[in-house]
Amino acid sequence: MNYCVIKDQKPTLKEYQELCESVGWEEAINFEAAAISIEHSLFSVLIMNDEKLIGMGRIIGDGAVYFYIQDVVVHPDYQGQGIGKLIMNDLLNYLEQNAPQKAFVGLFASEGNEKFYQAFDFNNYAPQMTGMFRVIR
Repeated sequence: MNYCVIKDQKPTLKEYQELCESVGWEEAINFEAAAISIEHSLFSVLIMNDEKLIGMGRIIGDGAVYFYIQDVVVHPDYQGQGIGKLIMNDLLNYLEQNAPQKAFVGLFASEGNEKFYQAFDFNNYAPQMTGMFRVIR
């Protein structure tokens, strides 16, 4: 299949919500607040099939020292076709060109997807550190 790769364009809130819901993330995301989050993305990669968003990934952070890969998602109908790798490669290319030396690049892997990100050299390099987060209720 031929996909259209769009770099440095943000998804619409509707596209974002539909794609996130396709993988069951609706309980984890506040879509009312997501519009602001999307707008503040440093960089985005969108994968389109015709006019439909079928994959995406974003980079968020301060743009100087801390960068986070966020919302790497591929619609279930298109998984297993290398789209996730394409998204990750474009995100990492952006970081290689724009992040300074010693920049911290983090991400949270969904359960069962750790090996996917390990292929891109994301690992628990600091076992003395504990990755923690809190969700505001």
